[in-house]
Amino acid sequence: MENFRSIRSDMEEVAALFDNVTYSMRKQWKQMAGEGSFWEPILAFVHAVDWTEPWLIALMSTHIVLLVLAVLTRRNNNAQMTLFFSGLICVYFAERLNTILDRNWKKFARQPYFDRHGVFLSTVWSMPLLCMTTLVLVNSLFSLAKLMVKWKRAELRHRARVAREKKE
Repeated sequence: MENFRSIRSDMEEVAALFDNVTYSMRKQWKQMAGEGSFWEPILAFVHAVDWTEPWLIALMSTHIVLLVLAVLTRRNNNAQMTLFFSGLICVYFAERLNTILDRNWKKFARQPYFDRHGVFLSTVWSMPLLCMTTLVLVNSLFSLAKLMVKWKRAELRHRARVAREKKE
């Protein structure tokens, strides 16, 4: 009984912490959005970017190719893990890439998209890569679950065969 009270008090503390965090996030979002709707800052970002720049078209095409590749190789675990770790490595180096691109943006872009916080690069570089790696991770978990079911069935068949042989 004492354990249940302890668990309940821990759960209440976690719930209170979660409420505080979500309240803080909502408050910050409202400040960022200027008390506007959810879509206003997103639409402002989309309209501020010149999506016809060749390097942005190439980047988005690369992300589409990687996503298609992730879907096409969904049954090949080695290819999936290569995509997964490559995507995570690219996200890891996003900060350094942002610094390099910030220094050299005049060579390839018409506008200075790259700030010291890396918001733009996080949006157009890291977010699609993280979505792709999440897709690969979910696929790997499904493959693992199928493998575990297959393994358990084989184990049960083996036990049944051993039990039959003992009876005979």
